[in-house]
Amino acid sequence: MVCKGSDVLTGRRSFLRSGVVAAAGAVFSGVRHGVAAAGESGSSLWTVLSHEGRDYLPLEQVGRFYGLGAMQRSGSSFALGPGEGVVKGHSASSDFHISRLKFILSYPITDLGGRLCISRVDLVKLVEPVLRPFKIAGASSVDTVILDPGHGGSDKGAVGKLGSEKDFTLDVAARAGELLGRAGYRVVYTRSKDEFVPLEERTRKANLFSRAVFVSVHFNSGGNGTGVETYAMSPRGVPSMSLEGAHLDALENYPGNQRDAENAAFATAAHAAMVVRSGLFDRGIKRARFHVLRELNLPGVLLEAGFLSNSEDMRRIASAWYRQQVAGSILEAVRNYRRAIGGAPV
Repeated sequence: MVCKGSDVLTGRRSFLRSGVVAAAGAVFSGVRHGVAAAGESGSSLWTVLSHEGRDYLPLEQVGRFYGLGAMQRSGSSFALGPGEGVVKGHSASSDFHISRLKFILSYPITDLGGRLCISRVDLVKLVEPVLRPFKIAGASSVDTVILDPGHGGSDKGAVGKLGSEKDFTLDVAARAGELLGRAGYRVVYTRSKDEFVPLEERTRKANLFSRAVFVSVHFNSGGNGTGVETYAMSPRGVPSMSLEGAHLDALENYPGNQRDAENAAFATAAHAAMVVRSGLFDRGIKRARFHVLRELNLPGVLLEAGFLSNSEDMRRIASAWYRQQVAGSILEAVRNYRRAIGGAPV
């Protein structure tokens, strides 16, 4: 049965209710067709177009498949869904919004013969698990959360006038751990004090656990940048959105790639909650090959919860209230991700 657009927005499994970012459950009820249909070029549902060696799929077909109705187009802009649209974007742009939450595509929306198209890898590795997390094969429920406060010891991370990244991340992790423990989750820290822990040791420790998710907490730096962003592992074969990952072989199949779908869904839950609670500019959900993401055997995200180089962001980060909001967003993300993949809430 194909759901109507309004059903998609108000489904019981929605991170994004009523077209407004509100970290609530999973992203959309969606239609009930098999997941494989979106990834099979031979399916009669899809017209597959080739461009620069990649497969692309027309957005109007994406709208029909997910029960969002006809595509609205104005110049280079498009929208799928009722009212102002559930899914929005622009031709030649990688910025892609689902119910006002920002995602950065691996490849820009492309106009092919007058039809706006999305790359197949973005549809399969991003849109599908975000819209239908309950369809992710093999996703396990969550009872353990690995908290990874970035930096530590001799590695201060970013430094602002009001403090160092290593101290702020440790405080957020401690606050999040307390909330998660009260909620009934087992909490594991990659570091619980001001000490240097190698990246390899962080992922080794995390990989000892099953039925778990990994959250690496960081704060950004760079010019007068502002806002929050969330990273998940880059799918195999696509560019990394970080300088750190630019030198890596994108064709290598890292451990983190075994969890591509879960990573996308968990990143959505984490980013939606952080955007709402932080009140800062939404810089989007991105993909990168950071060590702590690529070597994981479990779903993981890396949070950048504001800029220490920006005076307004820094003022917030230095406040206990703001760090408590970031911690609360981690609990909210874990709960919502667990519900999204079909697990009972904790």
